[in-house]
Amino acid sequence: MKLSIERAALLKAVSQAQSVVERRNTIPILANVLIEADGDTVQFRATDLDIEVVDKAPAKVERAGATTVAATTLHEIVRKLPDGALVTLTADSASGRLTVEAGRSNFSLATLPKEDFPVMASSEYASNFSAPAPMLRRLFDKSKFAISTEETRYYLNGVYMHVSDADGGKVLRCVATDGHRLARIDADLPEGAADMPGVIVPRKTVGELRKLLDDDEMKIAVSVSETKIRFATPDITLTSKVIDGTFPDYTRVIPQNNTRRLEVDASEFAQAVDRVATVSSERSRAVKLQLSEDKLVLSVNAPDSGAAEEELAVAYGDETLDIGFNAKYLLEIASQVDRENAVFLFNSAGDPTLMREGNDTSAVYVVMPMRV
Repeated sequence: MKLSIERAALLKAVSQAQSVVERRNTIPILANVLIEADGDTVQFRATDLDIEVVDKAPAKVERAGATTVAATTLHEIVRKLPDGALVTLTADSASGRLTVEAGRSNFSLATLPKEDFPVMASSEYASNFSAPAPMLRRLFDKSKFAISTEETRYYLNGVYMHVSDADGGKVLRCVATDGHRLARIDADLPEGAADMPGVIVPRKTVGELRKLLDDDEMKIAVSVSETKIRFATPDITLTSKVIDGTFPDYTRVIPQNNTRRLEVDASEFAQAVDRVATVSSERSRAVKLQLSEDKLVLSVNAPDSGAAEEELAVAYGDETLDIGFNAKYLLEIASQVDRENAVFLFNSAGDPTLMREGNDTSAVYVVMPMRV
């Protein structure tokens, strides 16, 4: 195998591939990227056995062929090469080496046989549709903060993507929760997605997927089966197993009858929470919200380090209420608001609180209160 490729194209392809590779591997071949050159393209394939990413790049292929080489080493080399360099990759199966040449630099890397590389079995997908990148970006970006990191509750370690009913008809919905907070985001149902089985997309896949969604003009081809999900652009294909578990009935925890309504400028609120929380070093620090007519007082009382208080002008016309929240959870939820105003709907100091952006019900957040 011998090919020449622009450094920028090579770096983009290799960085996407190497991020899937697990740092600590008991199986040596999983630390490698499979390079396959044919025609006028070269593709880089990496896997951790749960996720597989294939990235295509244009190249001048002199001799078609394939080999595997350590993904992180190749990525580091390409990253340190000068901009605009033309990189030549030559694989010699006899010596088991891959030569990387650019200008005056020359590297010789150990390879492993391409036959040993595990390729994810292609499955029959029950549903195939395409969705605009900004839509998928919004669905996953706004929900992923609530993914649970508790390994014992593995069925919460991802985003539940499914078709659901909303006021205006069927929607494509993403939900994530860790038991303390919940995010439920809706988008218009893409054509062809109506029969999609509900799947839990793992946390790592959500992170990798984000790199495919930066181009606002891009259409993403989505394929879903009971066990796998695939996202594809013309250059990159990301295939992942889905979490084998049942996502709990999240509708039960979304309060329907919270009537006490607080409307507040979202960025002012987030900044105020951040400021008052500074005095407490505890991770689970509680911020107390004292609500009275058109006034909100945020306070933190940490006996060891001090106390803080800040007052905000808000729109609130209900009876007074004192309620406490984990500062980190409040900040994360407030930072999801794209519009000016955040609307909080309370019931009592012990009940879950609902938050949304203005009157928009396509993004709904729930947060459990804390005792203060």
